[in-house]
Amino acid sequence: MELVCPKGLQRRRPCDGMAAMAAMASAGGSAGASRVPVTILTGFLGAGKTTLVNHILKEKHGQRIAVIENEFGEVGIDDALVLQTEEEIFEMNNGCICCTVRGDLIRILERLSRKRDKFDHILIETTGLADPAPVAQTFFVDEDVKAAYELDAIVTVVDAKHIMPRISEERPEGVENEALEQMAFADRILLNKVDLVDDAEKEQVKECIRRINKYADIIETRQSAIDVKKILGIKRFDLARVLEFDDEFLNVDGEHQHDGSITSVGIQFDGALDMPRLNAWLSRLLEKQGVDIFRSKGVLNIEGTEARYVFQGVHMLMGFSSSADSDVRPWRPEEPRTNKLVFIGRNLDREQLESNFKACVAS
Repeated sequence: MELVCPKGLQRRRPCDGMAAMAAMASAGGSAGASRVPVTILTGFLGAGKTTLVNHILKEKHGQRIAVIENEFGEVGIDDALVLQTEEEIFEMNNGCICCTVRGDLIRILERLSRKRDKFDHILIETTGLADPAPVAQTFFVDEDVKAAYELDAIVTVVDAKHIMPRISEERPEGVENEALEQMAFADRILLNKVDLVDDAEKEQVKECIRRINKYADIIETRQSAIDVKKILGIKRFDLARVLEFDDEFLNVDGEHQHDGSITSVGIQFDGALDMPRLNAWLSRLLEKQGVDIFRSKGVLNIEGTEARYVFQGVHMLMGFSSSADSDVRPWRPEEPRTNKLVFIGRNLDREQLESNFKACVAS
């Protein structure tokens, strides 16, 4: 199938009223210097956002960072994938941060504002299915949030290996292409996993990104490794630019519609797993259904080891890592050794997935 880069989002010139609103919203009061900067981290499923969060938390940058995690599905995984850290981690799951759990975001921000002296920066990792616009909008239309926080930048992680099919995908009329929206709103784009593509593929992706967003800097990365100074405290969010292509950005009554065919299956249960059996099942599953499974990830209790295992998959690519040989945090003493596995994609059979997963329990 030939992959065609879309021309980008429909550009609309903001009216004078919107320009005035932009000026008022950008001002944010005279206390702007004391506001806590916020970075919104976006990117489609499996692009490398959580890996980037871990990279930031490992770096000796001297900043105190609060991380807000948003997941799509009823079983939370991402908080378990984040490294053990002294930073505060807040989790929101069972919904998209730009829709049903947006009120949770405001409540968390309000809680953090009461102890703002404990944080230098807020990092919001959105679900891979989030439209960044309503998330960013929160920092301009909610008066309490606007007074306490300053939107520093929207950083989008792009999977160089898998992004082209995502943005070329035809959607029903009115249904947003989240991957396209995420790139269009980005102030800085990390072109991740460049080691998985050749130079021609990489240049094709770069050309496509520039057609969608000519303003964002593109930085090539592997394993989401980057100098933290290039993504935090960069003051790149420009409301006037956003209003150039989305004059409804400040309209709190605006609606957006996600692709309802994408669903999530979350499974969790106790017990030790047989690693060869689990590996064989996941390999067969992703080989047969990998096109429809955009993202798979899990935390696993494996028989015969005290190590805590993590599983990560993007389409047919999969891999395991453990606390014995990587940055995966170990089991905490008080933590139940519960197996958790999440699949996000299309045509998912919950009953069959759960049955096959539980069949991997060691005898």
